[in-house]
Amino acid sequence: MSEPHPLSLSENPLPRRRRSGCLITLEGGEGSGKSTQVATIRRMLEAVGIEVITTREPGGTPAAEALRETLLAGTFRKLGPEAEAVLFAAARIIHLDDLIVPALAAGTWVVCDRFIDSTRVYQGLVDGLDPHLLDLLETVALGALRPDLTLVLDVDAAIALQRARQRRGAASPDRFEAGDIARYQRIQAGFREIAARAGERCVLVDGARPADVVGHEIENLIARRLFSRLRREKWRKHQDAMAETPVHGAS
Repeated sequence: MSEPHPLSLSENPLPRRRRSGCLITLEGGEGSGKSTQVATIRRMLEAVGIEVITTREPGGTPAAEALRETLLAGTFRKLGPEAEAVLFAAARIIHLDDLIVPALAAGTWVVCDRFIDSTRVYQGLVDGLDPHLLDLLETVALGALRPDLTLVLDVDAAIALQRARQRRGAASPDRFEAGDIARYQRIQAGFREIAARAGERCVLVDGARPADVVGHEIENLIARRLFSRLRREKWRKHQDAMAETPVHGAS
């Protein structure tokens, strides 16, 4: 039997509960602008009357956030990458069962900063974990659940590294921020490969542009791929109204 590719997501037969909400995930290396665009998406969805929650991984619930703090600090790295991957999966199971799955079942849309693709890149590609282990952990955590849309924010590794350093200032880098330019390049290449392999779900977005330009492209992608005709019309009217609103202080 051939070995699975470390960046290939498994097809899982275990269904979770029926859902009516949509799951949008944002992926990319540190400094790619994910947090900014999570806020942009939330404003867009609320503008057309969609109930939405925003969250992140690892984390999203009190118990998962407690795991996040120790995971990003590197506390568990001494236990080895396999044990650390199990703890990342545990945080995801808590997150899914306590927040994401109930929200989707209730018709709420969920926007998540990092999800399964970060696991494939950081634990799979960078840490070199066995893809079979990642497949198993993914099956246990997700069943058949997959994001409806994944936006992969692509930023040149040198720019991403500079942004990450500026953002943290004098603080020590966390689990995702750590590394030199070679590591950032490998991470960028990994996310690009996932976007190419999972083209039906993933869209590669140039995150090096100004945040408002990136946000406008993302809004158009969501409207085109996930909105009904009526919601697209409502969003168009909202955009028209915003364009007609005078800027405060303008003559």
